[in-house]
Amino acid sequence: MTDLWAGLSQAFWMVVGFDEQLWDITLRSLRVTLTALVIGSAIALPLAALLAVKRFRWRRSVIAVLNALMGLPPVVVGLIVYILLSRSGPFGVLGLLFTPTAMIIAQVIIIVPLIASIAHQSLRDLWTEYHDLLISMNVSQVQKMRTLLWDARRALLTASLAGFGRAIGEVGAIMIVGGNIDQATRVLTTAIALETSKGDFGLALGLGFILIALAIGVNLLIHWLSRTEQEGRW
Repeated sequence: MTDLWAGLSQAFWMVVGFDEQLWDITLRSLRVTLTALVIGSAIALPLAALLAVKRFRWRRSVIAVLNALMGLPPVVVGLIVYILLSRSGPFGVLGLLFTPTAMIIAQVIIIVPLIASIAHQSLRDLWTEYHDLLISMNVSQVQKMRTLLWDARRALLTASLAGFGRAIGEVGAIMIVGGNIDQATRVLTTAIALETSKGDFGLALGLGFILIALAIGVNLLIHWLSRTEQEGRW
């Protein structure tokens, strides 16, 4: 019990005192996750819009696969990326394994199905409302997609924030492809796992406080956006 209180006290002062190691890990984690989020959203949102407005033979199958991939185990993603980027893999010559880039790749693969699936649900509902109008205006597929993406921007931001929440708390995949290297690929989740195993509860709890604060902040923002979206429809 004494160790717990000592750890909590140390964690508190590390956070409010802007401990260099703690904030270095935090900023690296945010840099990796936000980069993955931008790339993932750039892939997932247009894909969701395309699935909403275009009818093609394998459309339902693609949607089903995206929904299934939402539950893809992150460690499996990490293993696949590791194999692809290892020296004996097809992309080993790039030397990306155990770098932030490898972590970003893994996170993009994890969050794209999630963002695309959530965004598609919102865009599908909006397309039902806009279908007749846009068809009568004889606009192109790209213009239809742009219209949906713009008018559903709040809902799409919610989808992206859900992807951020998934990525920021992920540990399995980025541990495998990043290697948890100090001052290089060590991020919030991997650092918490390491410091806990070492018995350094002060730093582990400090990092945990930041991770919890980020998770709560993202969820509150999603809740607020959802409420404003519903109020806007009324």
